[in-house]
This record gives sequence, C-alpha cells and structure tokens, in this order.
Amino acid sequence: MNMFWALLAMAWGTFSGTPATADQGNQPFQSLTNSFNTAIIQSQKDHVIIDADNPPAKIDPQPDAPVVKGIYVTAYSAGGARMTLLLDLMDNTELNSMVIDIKDDLGYITYPTENKTLQEMGKSQPFIRDIDALMKRLQKHDVYPIARVVVFKDTILAKKNPELSFRNKDGSVWANGKGDSFVNPYSKEVWDYNIEIAKEAAKLGFKEIQFDYVRFPEGFETRADALKYTKSDKSRVDIVAEFVQYARKELAPLGVRVSVDIFGYAASVPAAEGIGQDFVKISQNVDVISPMVYPSHYSTGWYGVKDPDKDPYTTIKGSMKDTHKKLDPTKELKPVIRPWIQDFTASWLGSGHYIKYGKKQVEDQIRAMKDMDVDEYLLWNASNRYTPDVNYK
Repeated sequence: MNMFWALLAMAWGTFSGTPATADQGNQPFQSLTNSFNTAIIQSQKDHVIIDADNPPAKIDPQPDAPVVKGIYVTAYSAGGARMTLLLDLMDNTELNSMVIDIKDDLGYITYPTENKTLQEMGKSQPFIRDIDALMKRLQKHDVYPIARVVVFKDTILAKKNPELSFRNKDGSVWANGKGDSFVNPYSKEVWDYNIEIAKEAAKLGFKEIQFDYVRFPEGFETRADALKYTKSDKSRVDIVAEFVQYARKELAPLGVRVSVDIFGYAASVPAAEGIGQDFVKISQNVDVISPMVYPSHYSTGWYGVKDPDKDPYTTIKGSMKDTHKKLDPTKELKPVIRPWIQDFTASWLGSGHYIKYGKKQVEDQIRAMKDMDVDEYLLWNASNRYTPDVNYK
C-alpha cells in the first residue's frame, strides 16, 4: 500500500479520535472528517499510480452508508409491476437495499441513455423506461440503491467491437458453451466503457456500483494460446485487480462505493490465475466484497458436509471463517464483507442432494453470518421472488 496515504489516513484518525471511515455517529468532527476524506480521495485520483501490488490507502467515499441488507432486482422487475411487491418487502422488513441491473448479463444497458459514447459502443435495451422516476421511487421508500454492472461478460460489446473481444483463428468472436462472449480485460477501452456506465449510474443517484464478472472466462487458461487478443506482460490476476483499482480511483470522487462479486470458494483456495481472480488483491481495492456463497454452489465434502445445499448454516459459517482468515491480514485495507446468499431451490442438484429453500434455510444463513460477525448480506433469486416472513435481523 502507498505508505504516504496510509500515514496520512492514520494521522487523521489519531487527530479526530475516529478512523478515516468514521461511523454514522454525531461526533463534532464528522463533517470535518467527511471533508478530509473527500480531499484525500480527490488527491488519490490525481496522483495514485495504478499498480496491483501497491493499493492506495482505503478512504470510504461514503462513511454514512447504512448496514446493507438487500435483494437482487432485474431491470425487468425494476421497470415492471413486480417492483411494487419488492418495495412492499422493503417497507415491511429490515431489508433496505436493492441491487439493480444497469448493465446486464448480455451487456445491454437497461435504460435509455443519451450518452453518445455508450450508444456507440454498447446497446440500450430499456427495460427501465424511466430511470429518473425509478430513482425517485427508491428514494421515497428509503431504499439504498446499488447499480449492478456486468463487466467482462459482454456479448453485445464483443459483437459490436470484435477487436475488444477474444477471437477465434478465423477472426470470429469466441463464445462459451452457453453462447456468451467476453471482452478483453487487458483493454483500457473496455475499462473506460464500463466505468462510463458506472459514472452515469452515480449521477443518476446510485450510491454504490457493484461490478460482476470481473474476470476472464472460466477455463480461459486452456484456450488462452488459441485465441487472438491484445495483452501486455502483466498477469491476468494483476490486470483484473488493476481494473478494480482504476475503477475505484475514478468513482470514489463521485461519492460512490465500489463493490465486486466474486466466487464464494475464492476465499478458501489459492488465487484463480486462469480467470484472473485473486480474492485478496481484489478485496484490497474495493469498499465492499460480495462473495457468492450459495450453499448449492459447493460440492460434496466442503466444510465436512456431504451435501452443502442441505446444511446452509454450516456451509455459510465455514465460508465466512475462510473469508475472515483470508482478509484479516490486510488490516486497514479489509473491505466490508457483504455476501450473496441463497433464496432459491437448487433442484438441478438432483434428488437427495438439495432441499427446498424457505424461511428456515434463509434464516440459517443469516444466523451463520451473524455468528461470524458479518452483518451485511444480499439475497439472490433470479426471478426476484423472495421468501415471505423471514426474520432479516
């Protein structure tokens, strides 16, 4: 970490009696602390050099952010009738946040945009017809809004701009077995395109940008030499970490946090060099890390459980133990831990290997996190149908 910024942040914490990321309290120094944070963040933007091995001191651009307990919301739901039900859920429970698709899994920008750069490079599919009305609605219901931006999995950008993608020997755009194409994390143009989307989301009123698919395609190491793409001498792990560092440098001055989704098992294994994900390096450069710790995604034997999907408490507790173990040594660079947890039934695991998820299973996961001192979390259900009557405390 850049030692100058570390010492400066530590000095301010000593002077004010509170850390640079002061809590939501009513201390007389709160306003001054916020101003100081803003000044450091702006100076970092102007002076910090992007380097995966030298993360800058971490200054929270939003020290008054709430303890987030949220749900995933597709753009289709956000712009449709289901939004009324989801807002009722916010109003009548301890849930307080929504993660809304602003750039989705195909690469569509999910609302009408007048940004010429975004129009030229990408494509809008306006599931959310009136984004300003949506933001006002979220504000009215006191919902903490998080914009989900899918980064390197982007079929739209890849097909419109093949030179930014991975190409087969014949020049055609490569796609995985599901028909999805990825764009090249080595491309600064790809970085700037996604950050431009994030900046627009910040201006619209989103308080946090959550980047997903911050990685190379799964199994990339087996096909890297067969595909055509531009690259540098940096490792895949370093280039992914440097994208995140660059994104935070650009976005923090706008007062928004940066978070990243990452495979849950990344906390329990060495760096995944094939896809370019290092749990620690990414975490050091974000405000929030969201490991996807769905019990259904762990195979037989994890945490001593034959069928992890059937024992959500043990699985989540084990994953949180590994997460702390991995991140505690990062000290002041440790981000907020806010896992994605499971509110769906994984019937594809086959008879005898899964259970129907409902109130007990969701609450078991929340209890496991609480027992491991993790207070924030996000619920995932792809259809946005969440279990009723859950105690989210």
